[in-house]
Amino acid sequence: MVLYSRYMGKKVELKTKKNNASVAQFIKSIEDSTQRKDAKVIAEMMEKITKAKPKMWGTSIVGFGDWHYKSPATGREGDWFVVGFSPRKQNMTLYIMPGYQDFGPLLEKLGPHKLGKSCLYIKRLDDIHIPTLKKIISEGVKIMKKKYQ
Repeated sequence: MVLYSRYMGKKVELKTKKNNASVAQFIKSIEDSTQRKDAKVIAEMMEKITKAKPKMWGTSIVGFGDWHYKSPATGREGDWFVVGFSPRKQNMTLYIMPGYQDFGPLLEKLGPHKLGKSCLYIKRLDDIHIPTLKKIISEGVKIMKKKYQ
């Protein structure tokens, strides 16, 4: 996919792209057994919530659903997933595209975590209140559907 940036005046190619790599093989290749188990649970959870099949984005992100975006600030546009996750060395990163800024009360119930703009970092699912995590993901998907579909 090629993104166009009016700010830069040139085409910029997105590095992380949806591809046909096997999600099952990717999850199976996760070395840490706890992360591998957590990745399976998160994949099942996100598939059930989004009703979308998982797709690999780049070499290490599993994404669900699609949406087209256009940045008002830069003019860049492209396609991205609605929710996704990536098992990283330090933690499991969960992505919801509306971000987590509106989920304060739910995040208080979630358990130990750290936040980025659209990233939720957790160590292990065993530390997290799973029904709250499902609610956060579901609410993020609802926001995206309402806003972009």
